Order: sequence, then C-alpha cells, then structure tokens
Amino acid sequence: MNAGAKFTIGAALIVGSVGWLMASGIKQTGQYFLTPSELSQKVAADPSFYDVGMKVGARVVPGSVTREVATQTLTFRIADGSASYPVTFHGLPPDTFTDSVEVVVEGRLQKDGLIHATNVLAKCGSRYEAVPKA
Repeated sequence: MNAGAKFTIGAALIVGSVGWLMASGIKQTGQYFLTPSELSQKVAADPSFYDVGMKVGARVVPGSVTREVATQTLTFRIADGSASYPVTFHGLPPDTFTDSVEVVVEGRLQKDGLIHATNVLAKCGSRYEAVPKA
C-alpha cells in the first residue's frame, strides 16, 4: 500500500472519529424542554413519569407569584394556554424573573401535581426588543 492510500485511510478514520464524538456530545447535552400540555400528555400516557428530572418551558401566570423572603421560597404557576402547573423553588430567582415572564423550569413533578424546581431560567425580552416608534 502506498503512502497516499495510508494517508487517506488515516484521515478518514480521524474525521469519522471526530464526527462521532461531536454527534454523541450534542446528543447528550442537548435537552428539549416540554410545554405544560406535553407534560400532562406524557403523565397521562405514562403514570410512572413522576419524580423524573425534566425541563418545562412556559409563561408565568400573572398574579400567581408569591415570595417568602425568610426561607427564600418562590412559588408560582406556569401555563401554556391549555395546561398549568404550580411550581415551588428554593433559592434566589434570576434578576429577570417577573410576573408573566417566559421561564424554563428544571425539576421534578410530584404526584400531587407540584413541580419542585431545582433551577429557574427566565427570558428577558424587553432588553432585546426594539423600542416602538411613536
């Protein structure tokens, strides 16, 4: 076998290995979040889905946010129009968390229907939207 063929085979092995590592890394780190409607359908189809780590993305229901400063507990409801879930989070919420903001909640759904969040991510659209022209 000549040097050109060896180089081509070696290059193909390296490129294939790097491609496989990239694909498997993206598959492991890319995690889709559910909407409340999708979550309720998933629970209806599989009743053992409780207490499983997941992400749920939705809008905070206006007027549902309560804060307990002493215990750093935040409770609120998330909804997507057809389903809603109560959420409780212990810790400091992000600075951009307000009433009716879009959030992604990481946590576990309990059998009582409450999501115990371990992380809350809030979207801040006002910083990125163009100012309306008068």
